[in-house]
Amino acid sequence: MRLLPFGELSAADLDTWHRVRQAGPALDSPYFHPAFAAAVDASGTPVHVVVGDGVFMAGHREGRLLRPAGWPGADFQGPVVAEGAAFDPLDLLVGGVAAVAFDHLVDGLPGFERWTISRAASPYIEVGGGLEGYLGRASRSGRDNLAQARRRAAKAGRELGELRFVADSLDRGDLARVVELKRRQYAATGVRDHFAEPARVALVERLLGAREDGFAGMLSTLHAGPHLLAAHFGIRSGEVLHWWFPVYDPEFGRLAPGWMLLRELVMAAPELGITRIDLGRGDDEYKRRAKTGESLVARAVVTRNPLRVLAGKGLEAARPYLRRVKRAVRNVPNRAGDVQE
Repeated sequence: MRLLPFGELSAADLDTWHRVRQAGPALDSPYFHPAFAAAVDASGTPVHVVVGDGVFMAGHREGRLLRPAGWPGADFQGPVVAEGAAFDPLDLLVGGVAAVAFDHLVDGLPGFERWTISRAASPYIEVGGGLEGYLGRASRSGRDNLAQARRRAAKAGRELGELRFVADSLDRGDLARVVELKRRQYAATGVRDHFAEPARVALVERLLGAREDGFAGMLSTLHAGPHLLAAHFGIRSGEVLHWWFPVYDPEFGRLAPGWMLLRELVMAAPELGITRIDLGRGDDEYKRRAKTGESLVARAVVTRNPLRVLAGKGLEAARPYLRRVKRAVRNVPNRAGDVQE
């Protein structure tokens, strides 16, 4: 096993990476495609790759810690390992790496059970057969929301102007608007601003035009007249689209434009060659309503220090308590009698 800068991989290494990934059904997410690691590396966040016989694991070095390539924005993680390859997760600890930390490890990869700290659901939508196929698999709330989206789309067309949906846009102005709206959303909700790092903005800009070996960035937009109601930027590989950065203009929130955009994507799926939309880990209400199934992703730390795994499990067990304390602190009145925000 070797740890190499991404740029030092040979053409033969990349060809093998492609073949191994294509042979593994659990690795069909675009996050496992070498083109994703290449884009991250080229955007200013150096990527190193653990390379072995039928094994590839792309990540970022933080001292002696290795995190998956694209972290913290990578929603599916893990090594690309050929079926039947002699592999132990401890093999990843090479080149001075003392630990590999995952927060979205694909569950069920061989050998990782002892390193797993917790698991969580990662919902997805099966869109084979387009709208009719989806409606046959969706929950009642999913069907109801898409029916409401159809009515609201008609209302938006009447009040704001003709609706225009573009499934795969290359408009850089609209991409900039996605980043702007996403940053506003982070600020409004108190979530850490993912796009505060310039390299992450550079990544989505680079991915917008990516078209390589079945991998692509994909910007979908929904306008009503001159207004951008909603948009989504994600990545796709083969038949899988990853739902990554969805946004809508709060000015038109009453119309639930996010559902309108999702309905358009579901209808366009057959023509686009997409059969599954991965929504990513999270219990957001729209994900619960829209999903047709879910897989599992895990938090895990591969290390020769067992205390680090035990500490991780202890912290995970304490998370519900810490969340309750945080909510209580936020709701403590300040001296002026206002609620803390």
